[in-house]
Amino acid sequence: MAWIYLLIAGLLEIVWAYFMKQSHGFTRLWPSVATLGFMTVSFALLSISMKTLPMGTAYVMWTGIGAVGAFVVGVVLLGEQINPLRILAAVLVLSGLVLFRLAPGGGAH
Repeated sequence: MAWIYLLIAGLLEIVWAYFMKQSHGFTRLWPSVATLGFMTVSFALLSISMKTLPMGTAYVMWTGIGAVGAFVVGVVLLGEQINPLRILAAVLVLSGLVLFRLAPGGGAH
């Protein structure tokens, strides 16, 4: 279950990052409220996953899911720039996540 909680936490990180962008520096009420709500649930699920997963693995996976997901959402929904170097950077982050998961000590302890 820890991995499921961690995956959901990472996906919610993408959601709160999107709403943070929409909040325009926390100057718009409902996107700001959504940011704080999704952020709270994301942190809570990350915390629960850390009960059984190593801290380093959980945190790297959470931030990696959020980083790559935010990149994709930025390109797809917000029209942010895409180029080969940015794609390579996202692939490298994904590769790092896979390596973290496969490495000895990367799972539950």
